[in-house]
Amino acid sequence: MRILYAIQGTGNGHLARALDVVPLLQARCERLDLLVSGPPADLPLPFEVRHRAQGMGFLFGKKGGINFVKTFWQFNSATFLKEIRRLPVQEYDLVISDFEPVSSWACRLREVPCVALSHQSAVLHPAAPRPEKEDPAGRAVLRHYAPSTAQYGFHFQEYAPGIATPVIRRQVRELVPTDEGHYTVYLPAFEEELLVERLRYLSQATRWEVFSKHSTRPAVHGNVRVWPVSGADFLGSLARAAGVLCGAGFETPAEALFLGKKLLVVPMKQQYEQQCNAAALTQMGIPVIKNLKDKHLGALDEWLHQGQAVPVDYPDRTGAVLDQLLAEQAPATGHARPPVSLPKFSAPRA
Repeated sequence: MRILYAIQGTGNGHLARALDVVPLLQARCERLDLLVSGPPADLPLPFEVRHRAQGMGFLFGKKGGINFVKTFWQFNSATFLKEIRRLPVQEYDLVISDFEPVSSWACRLREVPCVALSHQSAVLHPAAPRPEKEDPAGRAVLRHYAPSTAQYGFHFQEYAPGIATPVIRRQVRELVPTDEGHYTVYLPAFEEELLVERLRYLSQATRWEVFSKHSTRPAVHGNVRVWPVSGADFLGSLARAAGVLCGAGFETPAEALFLGKKLLVVPMKQQYEQQCNAAALTQMGIPVIKNLKDKHLGALDEWLHQGQAVPVDYPDRTGAVLDQLLAEQAPATGHARPPVSLPKFSAPRA
């Protein structure tokens, strides 16, 4: 059986999950091809990537949200449509998408099944937690960004059948957690200068280790050390940390919880998925603050001095999830689909 596994490259979460998913898929099929779309990632994959695409990646801002202006200007609709038309999804027995839009829309165009294996699939499930203030537009973007014909999801808890607990990559499962007193910070939507100013203002006695997408070399600002995003350095800091301050993404909070670290999250502005994650974490007893403004620093200070880790049980069930997916979605013949005539597909008029 030939499988195309398509991965969203924005951020590091999808790629981190792929580190465990790819070897398991390779062991379960005759051939596995990878597609990665989006801007250049901080986390390289140690596997051959057959297809690379620009896709529809988002660019982080510096004040707590997505930079929609830069995201809009870097997006080339003509290139995206060309990538959709050129991707030969009909040559594969099965297409699996981790929130990757080129493969998903190529399958939709050719009427080829596309199986979603992602956190977003779980977020969209009716049983998953929702923020108090709904966001119909944000939910619509999440639903239509990478359409699929079947869904298998990962979330912080098993809210319903078809939702599994997080994929904790092998590198994290093998860590021996300790507490050396510092706090690991990963807030990619905030600029380095703002983080340093806020953290030093909050506490000059606390040691902070900040990993910044906007930094190119290490720097020391009193009790705040800033590092460029690096997989090995980040995992080392995470393993030795007393606590973790990060965005309300999925992989980093899940890894922090797995390692028994106390956790506080700051969801990105205008990002519906992170608002949903924040709602789920709130239900679990994880403190959430909206931003790093003065009025929220009291809650952060309370967390520093009184916060506790929330115990979780995240067994390694990734192989079982893939076995279920393949048993339910793989074609019985095991042969690639015949060529499909390609209909016309053009961008809407402005």
